[in-house]
Amino acid sequence: MAFAIASGAALAGAQAGSDAASGTAAASTGASTTNTRLNTRDKNNTADTPQAQSNSKADRDLLAAVRRTVVKDKSLSTLAHNVKIMVANGAVTLRGPVHDDAEKSKIETLAKQVNGVASVENDLDIKTN
Repeated sequence: MAFAIASGAALAGAQAGSDAASGTAAASTGASTTNTRLNTRDKNNTADTPQAQSNSKADRDLLAAVRRTVVKDKSLSTLAHNVKIMVANGAVTLRGPVHDDAEKSKIETLAKQVNGVASVENDLDIKTN
């Protein structure tokens, strides 16, 4: 048991060292490696987040269909594939960062094409760094 705890602590320490090293590299280049600013905004905002996602079967199925459609489009970046998608009563909300206006519009268009989507609220942000 003591070995498992010590191993876990060593693993956590190694991970923290790895995170610190990547943060230092990002700081020296001036580029952010995370979306911390956007995630902080979401945490303090009263807007819905994925944690508030409806648990109805229809909304979950529609969410899965929209996610599949977005991820299937290989012209989109990894950043775009990972946007937050929320569905409530057929209304889709898109949030998170994308690289440019083209990706922002394309994701909205893809979501609107999914059968069962009543409306789309496009709250996607253009990543500036």
